[in-house]
This record gives sequence, structure tokens and C-alpha cells, in this order.
Amino acid sequence: MATIKDIANKADVSTATVSRVLNYDATLSVADETKKRIFEAAEELSYRKREVKKHVGRKIAIVHWYTEKEELNDLYYLSIRLGAEQRCKQHGMHPEVYFFDHIDAINPADIEGIIAIGKFNAKQINELTHISPAIVFVDQSPDEDTHDSVVVDFEKATRKICDHFIATRHRYIGFIGGKEHIREKAFADYMHKKALYNECFMFVGAFSVDEGYRLMKKAINETGGNLPTAFCVSSDVMAIGAMRALHEEGIAIPDRVSIFSINDISVSKHLYPPLSTIRVFTENMGETAVDTLLERLEGREIAKKIVISTELIIRKSTIEL
Repeated sequence: MATIKDIANKADVSTATVSRVLNYDATLSVADETKKRIFEAAEELSYRKREVKKHVGRKIAIVHWYTEKEELNDLYYLSIRLGAEQRCKQHGMHPEVYFFDHIDAINPADIEGIIAIGKFNAKQINELTHISPAIVFVDQSPDEDTHDSVVVDFEKATRKICDHFIATRHRYIGFIGGKEHIREKAFADYMHKKALYNECFMFVGAFSVDEGYRLMKKAINETGGNLPTAFCVSSDVMAIGAMRALHEEGIAIPDRVSIFSINDISVSKHLYPPLSTIRVFTENMGETAVDTLLERLEGREIAKKIVISTELIIRKSTIEL
């Protein structure tokens, strides 16, 4: 496992800077370029190399639905992108990376296909298909009869967290999540099924550290002494903010509140306490997208939807009651 010192050496910064950046220290003033270097170093040191067939000369575009600055606030997508880039390098390919606010720079004549990372709306999907019909969507399956896609079953991942909390005797379980209907609905439906649902324990915003912080502060203020003993948080970056809010209020993790989230981004194990999370194999999502696009370029005509599995990772942010 990569250490803070390994990341610092690769990113050419101090270990103190790495630690503060990985914990999204709000008091730290550091350039986005430095943050990017640290996050990418952390991801690359976690990346496992694999031998693959070479496809030298293939030209593809990796299109990200975020802006470059937004990507720094959601390392889930950064990790997918880096997995795709690393896979291209293994194939001897040199992909062009575009953020969606700059897709006008893509010359259709210069690429054979597209890997589209994120959740694009109908208009954006139409723009991408006009650039190239050979597209693999990652983290979205807009039309599984037409387009290839690589996705994760987040409903199942959410149920895994709920089952873990129930098995460890938690009965007051809250939810903090971004405005993505799938995870919120999966949590609510499963809690209803288990007769444990409480609408007062549902807090929904955006997928960012700041929103995780704001929503946990809101939960603390609105529930008072009835704060849930456990929270299912729908992304690690939100969990980072939520944990910071609990620390500021002097609420012990996990003795008073257990936190379990989704993604297992590279910084999760460096938090205090280390974060229990559902491991989403983001690097494999990026790799699989590249391999799937190459299959399509080599003649496969039938669309393929690939669902990547997840794994429960229990660390020290959760406890049995």
C-alpha cells in the first residue's frame, strides 16, 4: 500500500501537504495544480500494471463530463479517467483527454472512438455521437441496445452498507447523498423493507466535500440528541466532509456515529479514522472501457453493458453497538 511519504515523493511536496490535501483541509491554501499532482500520484501508486496486447496507432478521445476543476472535488471520476489513460498506455496508445466544456476542440477526423466518463444529458450524448458513433459510456448506460457501457450496481452497493449496519445492531441509520436518485431510492426502499426508514434522517445535496460537511451539520442541528448512530454516505468525498463536521462538533467516530460510504478512493485509508467504504473498482472501469472500445473498433456490432462488482471494505469508521 502506498504511504503518505511515497505520495509526497512522487508529487514532489512535503508529507504534511499531502496529508492536509488528502483530508481536504479547508484551512490549507494550495494551488489546484498541486492538488491535482497529489491526487494523481495517490491514484497511480495504487494502480496495478497488467500486460496487454499492443494497439499502437489507435486514436481515441477520453471525454469527461466535469470541468478539470470540478474533477478535483470528486476523485471517483479522476480515478476512472486515470485507469483508462493507463490502459491506453499499456496498449501503446496515446489518448486525447477532453473535459466537456472543451469538446469543441475535438476533431472527428483525428479519433476513432470515444470513452465518455460521467453522466451526460441527452443533448450532450447527441453531441458526442455526432463526433463519433463508437462510444463507451462509463458510469452511465443511456441506451444499452445501442451504446456500450461500463457501470456499477449502486443499488446493490447501498444494500450492502445497510446490511452491515443492521448486522452490527444499528437501528437508527441516516443517509447523506448527492442528487442521484438511484442511491437515495435504494436506501429508502431498503430501509422501508426493513421497517427502519425515518424521513428525518435523509439529507441530500451534491457530491462534494463541502456538501457532505453542510449536510452533516444540518443533520446534527435538526436531529439534536437523536442523531442516528450510523450514516450511509453515498460517496467518499461527501464522507470526508461529514467526518470533518462530526470532528468539529466533538462527536466521536465511530463511538457515537459510524460512517460507511461508497467508492474507496485512494485517500479513504488515510483519513482519521480510516473510512469504511464500498470499494468500486474504478481503475478496472477505466481499463474495461478501453478494452470494450477496442473490441467495437475491431468489428463487434452488438452493444455490450458490463457491470463491475464491488467489495465491502471495513475500516475503523464503523463499530458494532
